[in-house]
Amino acid sequence: MQKDLYERLGTTGQSPHVMLISCADSRVDPSDIFQAFPGEMFVLRNVANIVPPAEMETQTPSTAAALEYAVNILKVSVIVVMGHESCGGIQGCLSGITDGYVGAWINHLSSARDRIAARGLAPEVAQTELELEGVRQSLGNLMSYDFIREAVEAGTLKLQGAHFSIISAKLLMMDLSGNFDEVSPD
Repeated sequence: MQKDLYERLGTTGQSPHVMLISCADSRVDPSDIFQAFPGEMFVLRNVANIVPPAEMETQTPSTAAALEYAVNILKVSVIVVMGHESCGGIQGCLSGITDGYVGAWINHLSSARDRIAARGLAPEVAQTELELEGVRQSLGNLMSYDFIREAVEAGTLKLQGAHFSIISAKLLMMDLSGNFDEVSPD
């Protein structure tokens, strides 16, 4: 453990420049993937790295509260939504899980799932396509939050998509056209 680092962080507080929204999957450690130290990223993790639209965050606004804290209090300059290969939440969505809290949560991706299913893709291709589309959808949903849209329009906040391959340990970043390309390791 880095006692000196934690002592400093405990005394001075946090000032991350990046918020990362990632899946809760135990195989995906955002700090390790981005080689970040404690205090460098404000991380929100949930099943399938979903950001619901603002209008859906009225009952228990956990995601909205984390977003608002990151943007308005911490003043992060970048929000990254990172999906990953072999996501169980995505697999559950594709297989039609609708029961319980998990079913209700992954139902946020039902429109994207239906569009992908209509294409008649092989299961492994549909899995990857929905993982990527889930990132794109969450990025779009971020813009439904007034404080995020205003910060993006003011040029003080950027939104970025990413996808991590667990098997190859490769990180893909989304470009402006919505395509994902491998990031050079340097």
